[in-house]
Amino acid sequence: MTRPAIRIVLADDERMVRTALRAILSAEPGLEVVGEAATGAEAVSVVRELRPDVVLMDVRMPEVDGIRATEQILATLAEPPRVVVVTTFENDSYVYDALRAGAAGFLLKRADADALVQAVRLVARTDSLLFPSAVRALAAEHARTAPAPPAWVSRLTGRESEVLRHMAAGLTNAEIARRMDVGPATVKSHVAAVLAKTGARDRTQAVIAAYEAGFLNVR
Repeated sequence: MTRPAIRIVLADDERMVRTALRAILSAEPGLEVVGEAATGAEAVSVVRELRPDVVLMDVRMPEVDGIRATEQILATLAEPPRVVVVTTFENDSYVYDALRAGAAGFLLKRADADALVQAVRLVARTDSLLFPSAVRALAAEHARTAPAPPAWVSRLTGRESEVLRHMAAGLTNAEIARRMDVGPATVKSHVAAVLAKTGARDRTQAVIAAYEAGFLNVR
């Protein structure tokens, strides 16, 4: 049975950027660009109407920036798309704020076509963290050290702590299950517990929270 195409919305205030992204993605089997937006406000409207699987979101846009647009999309849709923020600078504080707001990951505008396609497929089809080394580097640049670890750190079980570290390394549930010699259902249960205890929407938010808490070493 053929999988349905991954449906994508492009949000960027530069028409040339959207055109280039559309050309690359539309040439790939199983990927379909279904809509575009030139502002953050327009992105929210287009996503609500078209319900894509993935949104490539520029962080710096007029009216409503990519951070606020991401927050609105994730807060108002029962089954929101995966949002990947697109940026010129990987240490941009806007990107870090977008990840904390719930974006699934980030992609540099200078990334090549293969990296772009890989990122879209990864966030749409797997439970792996997008470019974990890049998230780690961003956390090292922007994470603020808390005066004391938050309460959720002490509430993690040993297994949950191990799962969180594997999540930060970019392992999928299936890979974690093999590494820990447990069943996928057990890993899924541990991941759900980690998200609940950290108050995170998804794996990326949980990993960012872990770096900020000092649970994971960013150096």
